[in-house]
Amino acid sequence: MAVISSLITRDLDTLSNPTGNLYESLVVVAKRSRQISVKMKEELNNKLADFASTVDNLEEIFENREQIEISKFYERMPKPTTLATEEFLEGKIMFRRPTQNPEEKA
Repeated sequence: MAVISSLITRDLDTLSNPTGNLYESLVVVAKRSRQISVKMKEELNNKLADFASTVDNLEEIFENREQIEISKFYERMPKPTTLATEEFLEGKIMFRRPTQNPEEKA
């Protein structure tokens, strides 16, 4: 998925079409964004856990280039809200209203 990491102006009608309600669409995007954010944070923490030091002495802490590169990679990644919005507009997110039967797709 090619996602541009800069700001994009969105057409509100296009965003509200899948649900019929702009605010409902934003809730779906926000919930998916949180899921993506949690997943990305877990991945980053797992990768950085290898570099964790048990030493509390500041003199013995050293700079690790690989750790810095991993951090920079995650900083350059598109924001979770951008990824979630793209998924939503491409129809990759399945959602339903709580009042509907599970068989019905919103």
